[in-house]
Amino acid sequence: MFLAMKEMRRAKVRFGLLVVAIGMLVFLILFQQSLQNGLLTSFVGAIRNQSAPVLVYSVDGQRVIQGSIITPDAEQAARGADGVGSVGWIGQGAFTVTAGDEQTDTTILGFEDQQLGAPSALLDGRYPEAPGEAVGSDADASAGFGLGDTVLVEPGGLELTVVGLARDVQLNAGPTLFVTFDTYVEAVRSVNPDAVAVLPNVLGVAPAEGVTPEEVAANINAQSEELDALPRDEAADATPGVSQVQQSFQIIFLLYGLVIPCVTGLFFLIITFQKSRSLTLLRAIGAPAGRLVSSLLIQAVFIVGAGFAIGLALYTPVSQQRLGGISLRFETQAVVLWAVLLMVLGVGSSLLSARRVLAIDPIEATTGGGNQ
Repeated sequence: MFLAMKEMRRAKVRFGLLVVAIGMLVFLILFQQSLQNGLLTSFVGAIRNQSAPVLVYSVDGQRVIQGSIITPDAEQAARGADGVGSVGWIGQGAFTVTAGDEQTDTTILGFEDQQLGAPSALLDGRYPEAPGEAVGSDADASAGFGLGDTVLVEPGGLELTVVGLARDVQLNAGPTLFVTFDTYVEAVRSVNPDAVAVLPNVLGVAPAEGVTPEEVAANINAQSEELDALPRDEAADATPGVSQVQQSFQIIFLLYGLVIPCVTGLFFLIITFQKSRSLTLLRAIGAPAGRLVSSLLIQAVFIVGAGFAIGLALYTPVSQQRLGGISLRFETQAVVLWAVLLMVLGVGSSLLSARRVLAIDPIEATTGGGNQ
């Protein structure tokens, strides 16, 4: 420990720059992690955090709610599947609304049964009970969708009052409102007065007692080739575009994960070559190889740990911010995961330098060997 700290004090600038560089990389990793999760949540949060355990699409809808239409025959087939408990209609459409004196594109989701398509939990307020009431996303509260605010559906003029707020229930990265199915039908007819029959886009299904969502989904799919039933989380992950976003970020994280061990390992390897003469002398006067290696590993742990602390300090205030329609948050699980992973990778890469220390021949000190 004394040898490691003594050397670091003598080369403050060199070690300090490495700590700062690792800190910046850690900040970028954690920021990208929050950005990925925030982006995916704003894109499919309304699917992942609604109350229906199973969603049933039409095959032609390609797992997009608005693109799916459930016909009466398809609905009858779904209701007749083994293990189906209750079934509720869910409708979804994109509307232009006036909120906070500004017009904005908004997604409106209509549910027939609160247990099959409404937000699974509320932060504030209550669920819609009367026509013209809605639950909004807390991420949109400051944009005119807060508790008690009234939004106007254009061009029909239907008024919707926000009576509740839920977290992580946006769809398509924009303002989202949950209403009863009757209110959803009013919104559709407000924009298109010629609309006669408004069919559900998807069905929300709850399994019968003792049946899993996966079993119900498989039974429904076996009933008709027109139906595409998915458990809730699988439906969110299978939404077009989600996997592409995840793959893109995974490539970024892989590159970040490779940079830190490469930088740390190369740094210590260069340092070891530069001080090979002093290391040779220490071995010649009886310094155990294990003590020199432990000194090197202590430095690696300190550098990676200090760098991670700097990155975390930079990340914490940024993680509370909002980028456009994306709400960021502090990702505790990601912080712990990356802390362990980067420490293992950073210390592991320094073992390359440790091999160099172990290979030093003490006799070189008496024969003039050793590199500068």
